[in-house]
Order: sequence, then structure tokens, then C-alpha cells
Amino acid sequence: MQGTQRPTAPTDDAYAPTERTVPTRSANRASYDKELVHAILDEGYVCHLGFVRDGAPVVLPTLYGRVGERLYVHGSTGSRPLRMARQAAPKGPAEPGLPVCLTVTHVDGLVLARSAFHHSINYRSVVVHGIAHQVTDPEERRTALDALVDHVVPGRAADSRPADTKELAATAVLRLDLEEVSAKLRTGGVNDEPEDLALPHWAGVVPVRREYGTPLPDADLAPGIGLPDYLAEL
Repeated sequence: MQGTQRPTAPTDDAYAPTERTVPTRSANRASYDKELVHAILDEGYVCHLGFVRDGAPVVLPTLYGRVGERLYVHGSTGSRPLRMARQAAPKGPAEPGLPVCLTVTHVDGLVLARSAFHHSINYRSVVVHGIAHQVTDPEERRTALDALVDHVVPGRAADSRPADTKELAATAVLRLDLEEVSAKLRTGGVNDEPEDLALPHWAGVVPVRREYGTPLPDADLAPGIGLPDYLAEL
């Protein structure tokens, strides 16, 4: 860890840097701004959830949703992280949970340099460390599941049938508080060496953008159901 970044107390606007959230490389790209972290999280769909099982690392891609300073992920009640979250955390049986690291990344551009060494990408990423807990409160579970649906398409939860009792029994939800959090970004152009600028190779940035296609209605869609406004605006 670079010694220039000392841990500080969290504020209303920023998370407190910790030993795990201060990068060992390119620390100038790190940010602890809550608004930036929330924006990166809210733009994504898929996170990667990492944990240790039987002494070996496991990383699973999964959907997530944010409600304030909490992230929720869901899965089958029999999935490995959900089962493990019911076990005791290192602090003891009174605080069950699963130590995890959750990441979200957006690629914004391909940075093509004259030298192979300086090729890079422009990106925005968030890393969250913490203890994931299984959500057992029925009201919080419904809030979390609605958030997961609305995270993918805002407004969709109110325009779909809620999970019934059987479906809720087969679905488990994990909660991860946003406490030990950092964002990291790379923006800008090529960083070639001065002596390489005259080389006969194209250099620059290829932007990468997410686009939505025209929604395709289901073949069994009931007559008279038009495209909802929230999809038309997407």
C-alpha cells in the first residue's frame, strides 16, 4: 500500500480509505466519493462476487441492486454463497455472514498506443469489501427483490407479478453494506513515450458505448398491451 493515503473517517460525501481500498498502483485514479460510487454501481447490471470456499477463491457473476448504502444479490437457497452466509463469520456465531469482495466494471474505451506496452482501456470500477448477510426479514426481502428488478429496468418491478410464496421460499437474498468501498477510473488518451510519437502506427481511443435495441414483444403477449413508457424511454 502506498503510504501517502492515510485512513480517515467516513463523511457524508465520501467513504473512508482503508488498507484494502487504497490501490498499490495508480493510486491517483482511486476515488472514495459516494456520488461517483453510486453512479458506477447504478449503471451496471452484473457484479462479480468473490469469496473463499474450502481454502480456494470463488468468483461468481450475478445481478445486483442498490438501495441507499446497501447492495443486494440473490440466488437459489441452495447456492454456495447463500449457504455459506448462514455460517459463522470470523467474529463468532453471534454474527453470521460471508466475507466477500464485490466488483463492478464498465469499459468506456480501448486505448491503442503506438507501443504494445502502453495499450490500455478507459474504465470505471467499484470494489466493495465486507461481510454479506442473508436477508431474512420478509419486508426487506421484498424490497431487495424489487430493487434487483428495477436495477435492470427502472419501473419494471411495478409492471410485473411479485414473487409468490413458493418462489420466495426458493429465493435467498444477500445484503452487503457499502462501508469499505473504492472507485477507480482511467480516462483520457494515449500515454506513449516521447520517442515513440513518430512511429508509423495508428494511435488513439476507440469509444465503447452501451446501446439498447428495439424491444421485441413476446409471441404470447396479450392483445392490447403496448410498449410501456419506461421501455420506450430506455
